[in-house]
Amino acid sequence: MVNQTGKFCHSSIRASKIWGLPTVFVLILFSSLPICSEPLYEENLMFPLQEKHVHSSCIVECPNGDLLACWFHGSGERTASDVLIQGARLRRGAKAWSPVFEMADTPEIPDCNPVLFVDEKKELRLFWIAVLGDHWEESILRYRISADYQNDGPPTWQWQDMIILKPGESFAQDLENGFRQLDLPEIDYGGYAPHPLEALVKAARQSRNRQKGWMTRTHLLTLPSGRILLPLYSDGFYVGLTAISDDGGASWRAGSPMVGVGLNQPSVVRKKNGVLVAYMRDEGPAPKRVQISESKDDGETWSVAVESDIPNPDSSLEVIALEDSRWVMAYNDQEEGRDRLALALSDNEGETWKWKRHLEIMEGGGFHYPSLIQTRDGLIHISYTYQPGRSADKSIKHVAVNADWILQGE
Repeated sequence: MVNQTGKFCHSSIRASKIWGLPTVFVLILFSSLPICSEPLYEENLMFPLQEKHVHSSCIVECPNGDLLACWFHGSGERTASDVLIQGARLRRGAKAWSPVFEMADTPEIPDCNPVLFVDEKKELRLFWIAVLGDHWEESILRYRISADYQNDGPPTWQWQDMIILKPGESFAQDLENGFRQLDLPEIDYGGYAPHPLEALVKAARQSRNRQKGWMTRTHLLTLPSGRILLPLYSDGFYVGLTAISDDGGASWRAGSPMVGVGLNQPSVVRKKNGVLVAYMRDEGPAPKRVQISESKDDGETWSVAVESDIPNPDSSLEVIALEDSRWVMAYNDQEEGRDRLALALSDNEGETWKWKRHLEIMEGGGFHYPSLIQTRDGLIHISYTYQPGRSADKSIKHVAVNADWILQGE
């Protein structure tokens, strides 16, 4: 474990001595000012560097303050039959992660892109995809539930099932309407129709295509109403959508698609006025930029995605809102390559990202697919695929920082 700290800020007790004022008076005075803290940075690997492919991690905080993480592990990705979901935990106050344990495995089928979620009943849910026929667009969305997951070793699972969504017949029309608003070059737009967009719309009219291939990547979002949104994407259509649950996760239905130019892997964050913003990876032509779509009806419908000025090298990113309403983004801040990974901070809900600091810069390395949370103590935690230099060995890295570390600069 590495711990780096910077300068420390004032305290009300010290101020009372300097100014000669009663401590109680100064405490009241400082209660109206922003809380200042030392910049903090801690890092460690969840397990030693090893030769297998490990990727697409997700991290959550348990009710007891432990951290739980998962990722997929195997000989490859969608074509490797030995790919399974692994996990580990970091006990509250501990300096090292536990031994790795198995979280899920569909025998002889690749299991990928796991996402963890602790619901309002404090039950743990694991969402992931089982890839059929070596094609992402044939993936099946699966989930497990555990009420016993805070002991050593893997969770004890009480229930598991599949989530089969049924986007309505309006899905194809939504795609067509969205495409009409975009200046679309002739590129490969998805597994269902690699050429003209008319063919993609035609494929969307077939219900069997709409009901499969929805894949996980980023954290779920619980709205003030209790509605849960599960961000999903399709490599068959290169669109995103949110699976919506209004009954605590007992059932799910599909919202309307997020349409853009080769977008996927949405990360959804909520503004104070209720507007939802989805930040998405760019798999379209250059210049590659993060794509953004908005929803004003709690995820039911989404605007046509537009390019931001944020570079994206065809790589996943995640954005969260902190408790103090500032936003943090974890992303690869360039148009090509994944050898730089940064955190950016916004104090105006993503209108601008005024502060940025790199977690990794190493030529030839691979640092990508970040998973981002804020724990109850205010710290920001990131897990991501870690492949240093030109080595083929990989691990999952965990970093904890506070916002002051980002503000401090490089």
